[in-house]
Amino acid sequence: MDDFQDKKKYETEIYQQWLDKKCFQPSYNFDKNFSICIPPPNVTGSLHMGHALNNTIQDILIRYHRMNGYNTLWQPGTDHAGIATQMVVERNLAEENIYRKDLTREQFIEKVWEWKEQSGSTIINQLKRLGSSADWSRERFTMDEGLSEAVRKVFVTLYKEGLIYKDQALVNWDTKFKTAISDLEVIQTDVSTKLYYIKYLSSNGQHITIATIRPETIFGDMAIAVNETDERFHSFKDTLFNVPLTNRKIPLIQDDYSDPEKGSGAVKITPAHDFNDFDVSKRHDLELLNILNEDGTMNENCPEGYVGLDRFEARKKIVKELKSLDLIEKIEDYKTTIPYGDRSNTVIEPYLTFQWYCNAKELAKDAISAVKTNKTQFFPSNWDKTYFQWMENIRPWCISRQIWWGHQIPIWYGPDGKEFCAETEELARAEAVDYYKADKIILKRDKDVLDTWFSSALWPFSTLGWPENNKVLENFYPNSVLVTGFDIIFFWVARMMMMGNKFMKETPFKTVYIHALVRDENGQKMSKSKGNVIDPLEIIDRYGSDTLRFTLTSLNTPGRDVRLSEQRIAGYRNFITKIVNAYKYAEFKNIYPLKNNNKIEVKNIFNLWILDELHKTNSEIQKYYQGYLFHEVANKLYHFTWHTFCDWYIEISKTLLDGPDREETIYTFNLVFNSLLQLLHPIVPFITEKLWQKNNDSILMTKQWENLNIKIEKSSIDQASLFISFVEEVRSVEKLFEIKKDEKIEIYSPDSHLQEVLISNKEIFEFMSRKKLKKSEIINSVTLPFKDKEFQILFDNTDFTKIKEKLSKNKINLDKEEMSISKNLSNDNFIQKAPEDLIAQNTLRLEAIKLELIKINSILLNI
Repeated sequence: MDDFQDKKKYETEIYQQWLDKKCFQPSYNFDKNFSICIPPPNVTGSLHMGHALNNTIQDILIRYHRMNGYNTLWQPGTDHAGIATQMVVERNLAEENIYRKDLTREQFIEKVWEWKEQSGSTIINQLKRLGSSADWSRERFTMDEGLSEAVRKVFVTLYKEGLIYKDQALVNWDTKFKTAISDLEVIQTDVSTKLYYIKYLSSNGQHITIATIRPETIFGDMAIAVNETDERFHSFKDTLFNVPLTNRKIPLIQDDYSDPEKGSGAVKITPAHDFNDFDVSKRHDLELLNILNEDGTMNENCPEGYVGLDRFEARKKIVKELKSLDLIEKIEDYKTTIPYGDRSNTVIEPYLTFQWYCNAKELAKDAISAVKTNKTQFFPSNWDKTYFQWMENIRPWCISRQIWWGHQIPIWYGPDGKEFCAETEELARAEAVDYYKADKIILKRDKDVLDTWFSSALWPFSTLGWPENNKVLENFYPNSVLVTGFDIIFFWVARMMMMGNKFMKETPFKTVYIHALVRDENGQKMSKSKGNVIDPLEIIDRYGSDTLRFTLTSLNTPGRDVRLSEQRIAGYRNFITKIVNAYKYAEFKNIYPLKNNNKIEVKNIFNLWILDELHKTNSEIQKYYQGYLFHEVANKLYHFTWHTFCDWYIEISKTLLDGPDREETIYTFNLVFNSLLQLLHPIVPFITEKLWQKNNDSILMTKQWENLNIKIEKSSIDQASLFISFVEEVRSVEKLFEIKKDEKIEIYSPDSHLQEVLISNKEIFEFMSRKKLKKSEIINSVTLPFKDKEFQILFDNTDFTKIKEKLSKNKINLDKEEMSISKNLSNDNFIQKAPEDLIAQNTLRLEAIKLELIKINSILLNI
């Protein structure tokens, strides 16, 4: 098998070599530092395309800065993923007929740690297959002892400052797991349901009709709200209405929440089971009546016949009973969105309960200021608007969860319910002893755990050793860049900004790089149900990690979702093959193994030309890297590798290597190819490392970039560029005139400069163009334009009548297109409304058409 065919084998060997030589670890010289903290994947997770894109971008940044002499740290780790992990472990235990209800809390936690040790490293190993060069020796876990200490310290500090408190409010309640969950764990799902129009009777026999999709919540109704401007309800002022199927009466209130244009204009207010209604209740001092148990069954606040019924069974019974009492006006089919738990797949209920909250509004102040003063900048910059919109309207953050796996809240309760907040039970007990003036105090710890996002909010500094001061924390905080998706700006980025500014007195990131989603080729979100998921691990097995990385990087245009297809991936595999074939060509031509490492003066115009192209490419790439335009880096390298280096220089070198400039050409080829491997390495690390080590003793990933420092005269570059442009023109004419491969063609230019360049490189020209170059004027030839020059070409068997017909048709079509584009570009309405890129495309196309017409008109005059 070809040494390059078994990608899995050589990628594994190279990655192990990097690990063995500790290439991923910082040098700790603290000269110039660059750091990134990985968005910690869930410990239950498996690599998907979003991870692949996110970690490819991070790895590109880390490798680029490492090769530029920075002391780099990519801090890795995983998140304990509270609910997700508990669900996985409970499911695994159930297969062994072991259930959480039969275990103590301590026994269950022990089972979770056992699972973590066995299966928790899956996604880390998958990230390694992608080529991620994180410092795995520093790998952290949000439940490890160091991070747990940081969590406890932050909680206690915020509690003592009054920024953490307990309150009764509505939360997203998962009735399967019997816990509050965050907005991120709620999936708004489009559904078809029923809209029930229910009559609410007044004491005088009149009624108001109210539409609802949740009839089971009527038992929690505390008012009917109408808009003050809605004249239809003015006659009902001070009227009380009966809550259907109960003996309770509720008032009619006026509130702007009610929209006269929607439904009947009246809405029922159920404060304990609707977030908007809860806000209305605060404005009108309404009672809060909870009608559900934690498992979603109806509680004792409901009529006796409904207590203990599942909420959806209760709905059916309520509708049946309302119909029998003629209290349902009508029922309509209705399309809406309903919240589902992303783990439980059950309908999420707004639920009234006591929870722990964090005063996010206060913490947000410094976090907002950090972005407004450019201490932290978003890329692309438009994402700061999203950030401000959420932060400036932030609500109290519910930080407690009713599960077992997670950071247990460091609150202990005395016999009378008095709270004692401390980092350890010993410290809490000491406070209790002092408070009660007694030695033996029974304390009970709060059963809740913290929201997973609480510990991950501390990630940028807790992973670096905080609360202990150390050199790593001092030099790598704040992080240089955070790379993340836009979907967690609210849930993670904002909270890291709040905690970082609070506890480190400094913003956690200098730049927040927001990347888009990876979708399928039709722009659809990937999902198992649609059958359009592309598994990154399968792609790596089939095409290699480098191909996947280069594909994702090329398609990662800022502000646009990545549209991925296996066809695109297969296309970029050819690019990796092109790099390998360039090396194989060098072996075939005895360039490699390199016999002479000594510097050689470069004089040949084509060797100077490729060095100049490399220099220009390198300069542009550095700008693109620094501007986070990684797709431009990939596309520029693709063009240079495939077209400039392979299509042109390698083809030209076939002649040079057989001539007097062989040693100079070998030197130039090696210099350019090595530089190209360095430029490509951050994106395609495996193949570049393999090829580098075939001809170098060092490791590429730690090789520092060096400037070429070769003096190149402009006249040499101009000559080579003129030569290449002319060969392109000859090939264009060949295609235009439909010249057969075996047809004999002679070429001559009366322009002395062009002719001199061609004659000086006659052998290369005739090899590249497959045309005979004449040293003097050609009789009976056709004269054609080339830039500000002209050249003569003598055809053998070309059918000029057929060519004239073809060119005349082309001319008619181009004339029409020129007229159409010119009309658009001179139209003020088009210029004002058309996107900038469309105007630019039209402008470029018009210029190309004009040049093509000049050529066609000249040819038609001369044949």
